[in-house]
Amino acid sequence: MKAALIESVGSVAVTTVPDPAPGPADIVVKVAACGLCGTDLHIREGEFAPRLPLVPGHEFAGEVVALGREVNALAVGDRVAVDPSLYCHACRYCRTGHANLCDRWAAIGVSVAGGAAEYAVAPAANCVRLPDHVGLQDAALIEPLSCAIRGYDVLRSTLGARVLIYGSGTMGLMMLELAKRTGASGVDVVDVNPDRLATARTLGCSATAASAAELDRPEGWEFVIDATGNAAAIQDGLGRVAKAGTFLQFGVSDYATRATIEPYKIYNREITITGSMAVLHSYERAADLFAAGVLDPAVFISDRLPLDDYPAALDRFAAGVGRKIVVVP
Repeated sequence: MKAALIESVGSVAVTTVPDPAPGPADIVVKVAACGLCGTDLHIREGEFAPRLPLVPGHEFAGEVVALGREVNALAVGDRVAVDPSLYCHACRYCRTGHANLCDRWAAIGVSVAGGAAEYAVAPAANCVRLPDHVGLQDAALIEPLSCAIRGYDVLRSTLGARVLIYGSGTMGLMMLELAKRTGASGVDVVDVNPDRLATARTLGCSATAASAAELDRPEGWEFVIDATGNAAAIQDGLGRVAKAGTFLQFGVSDYATRATIEPYKIYNREITITGSMAVLHSYERAADLFAAGVLDPAVFISDRLPLDDYPAALDRFAAGVGRKIVVVP
């Protein structure tokens, strides 16, 4: 089959690899579309300790074409989205309800071959059957939505909160949509990309700016969300949290990123600084919300490119062009 392959650090190609076969509890999916993500860039640059070469792609959906001998909850022809999370179910974190922090955490498209290919293998237990009205190519958005839902689980948003989001790429826009639906009284968005800010305005944010300093909120925001991973945005955001407010580190930074905190202000203003890692008990809810129309795929997906264009698509994503980019095998 044809697949994208991160061959070594900095080297990506589209090539031919062996067709996958399901294990006893697995299914094989004919991939309809696979989304690109910042994690894919980190893998290309040699971070997250992946074993290369690797077929990337952890945001995908498709049609079941083969079943392992133990699979009875799915059938060939079922339309599914795939939760890429792979947990050991044995370590302390798995046993105490924090499987996303698993000591042996792994993921399809990060640790093992993923969905940037014509076919992909996944545990049947990781698959969510999709209703007929959900487009399979659009359903690649379910995985990032599940990450955003996990972020809001951590944030514990309250009615009437004022929210500031750094970044209006796919993840920032998803956080905007969730903030609107969790009773925020206002959602402001900061980004240096005017095209992306225009999309945030289309989706109904309260205000946009290239810098939070341009926004009239001297007392700060109850919830500040970084969806960039950028050191300057994080540093600025830490200083924008209102008393008793929360800063959520949602964007993925590279290992070298550093920010300075002021412990006295954390104490004196009772500020919470927290993070959100991947998916936890949120994939099914994301699929349900997606089926209910919480996101408009026409707004969120800016580029649908053939799998052959995967290397160029990854460069396009790295350059901050567009919103969600998906490749179609």
